[in-house]
Amino acid sequence: MSRRYCVAKVRVSTLSLTPEHLKRIALVKEVQSNERAMINSQMKLALNKIVFLPFGKLIDQWRWKVFSGEIKPEDYNKAWWDLRLKYQGVAPPVARTEADFDPGAKYHIPSNTPYMRYFLARIYQFQFYSALCKESGFQGPLNRCTFYNSKPAGAKFKKMLAMGTSKPWQDELEVLTGQREIDARPILEYFAPLQKWLDEQNKGLKQGW
Repeated sequence: MSRRYCVAKVRVSTLSLTPEHLKRIALVKEVQSNERAMINSQMKLALNKIVFLPFGKLIDQWRWKVFSGEIKPEDYNKAWWDLRLKYQGVAPPVARTEADFDPGAKYHIPSNTPYMRYFLARIYQFQFYSALCKESGFQGPLNRCTFYNSKPAGAKFKKMLAMGTSKPWQDELEVLTGQREIDARPILEYFAPLQKWLDEQNKGLKQGW
């Protein structure tokens, strides 16, 4: 769990780099506050954060099913593409057989490196971010929050970081967020404007694959 936390801790501060913050530190002259700019910004971030989640999940799901024996050696490649289709809507560009081993193209498979840390880090990142925004006293949409120069938020973040790996991860999480369980609601709250826009654009259209 500590490896997953390290990834999330590094990434959480990047969410605080809002247009308002960039203007405050003179990196941009003006803040585009129109809906188009906001949706474009959220879409760009979602293509990195949200689109990754299905892939991050299925890698270890495939590994666990192999280890448990649920996926047999004669079905390694078929099971891989079944999961890719189920969670990502992705199919192989050409016919594949069990003579191929496409899972091995991902380094973490042949190296036997757990991948769940990356999946969970995406969720923890927003959970940490939400907690720091609340600690800073920010009022407004979560995606516009910056906790820059907030001493209360900085003190709480420092307290969590100082624990390192000396305590169970639940204790670290509770120090920062007041919770002892992972919570995906902040990521939904953050991307709520984009979700609303996409719902409107796709109204009446068939979704899925």
